[in-house]
Amino acid sequence: MRLSLGENNNIQELRNFAEWLLKIGDGLAGDTTDGESIVHIPSDILIKNSETVLDDLIDFVYPNMLSNLSVEIYFKDRAILAPTLDFCVTDVNNKMIAGLPGQEIVYLSSNSVCAEEGNMELELDAFSPEILNGINCSGLPPHKLVLKVGVPVMLLRNIDQTNGLCDGTRMQVRRMGNHVIECKTLTGNKVRSIVLIPRVNLIPNNETLPVRFQRRQFPIIISFAMIINKSHGQTLLKLPRPVFIHGQLYVTLSRVTSKDDLRVLLQDHGHLEDNCMMNVVYREVFESL
Repeated sequence: MRLSLGENNNIQELRNFAEWLLKIGDGLAGDTTDGESIVHIPSDILIKNSETVLDDLIDFVYPNMLSNLSVEIYFKDRAILAPTLDFCVTDVNNKMIAGLPGQEIVYLSSNSVCAEEGNMELELDAFSPEILNGINCSGLPPHKLVLKVGVPVMLLRNIDQTNGLCDGTRMQVRRMGNHVIECKTLTGNKVRSIVLIPRVNLIPNNETLPVRFQRRQFPIIISFAMIINKSHGQTLLKLPRPVFIHGQLYVTLSRVTSKDDLRVLLQDHGHLEDNCMMNVVYREVFESL
């Protein structure tokens, strides 16, 4: 459906690419064992690993960025995706924000252990603010949030659904104050609206965290690069690493409206060939559909 909205004069190429995507979604692209198959990435969408690979990828996804800061659809239609936060997301965002003009402003969060029945007094003493500051997980803004005017950000919580401020809404920073950040919405049902984002108390529900704690911070993250699971609803460009959950590769690749807008960088893929990656699909999920 997304491909049919794009501009492609080669109907056969479009049909072949669509069929390849569907096979990936069904787990039929390559030999499948125990829910995993090996997918060969076409050479025309594959970015080869090199010393300048990150710069090459950024140049492809964000060409002429400085001259397009005021173009509304520029940041709406593109992003770099990775399976987890610890893979290049921070590096890309830091590199991109450093290239923007203007003065950066640093916002530090306030973190504290939740005083509730689940946390014993020993835990309250053991987890110092320094330890809590270092925790970084999906759905939680960083302790140190560095922003500039013009930076694209993504909202991490439902603040005001009536006015389009929902989890996953992409925005662009316009002005920054001590207590609120003024943004322009890029996605959702209130595109181009000017909104004020306040600091809020955020309690992550990640069960792998050693303690339940609260972080007071602006509920946004920089979105030059983001994790795949935050990409729903947008047409974006991708940077996959070997995926690890059912359907993640299909979700990533199927977000584009044209094959020409897709590039794949493979890193840390172990014993696989340079043009291959794992695709995790448990076909028994489809049996009851």
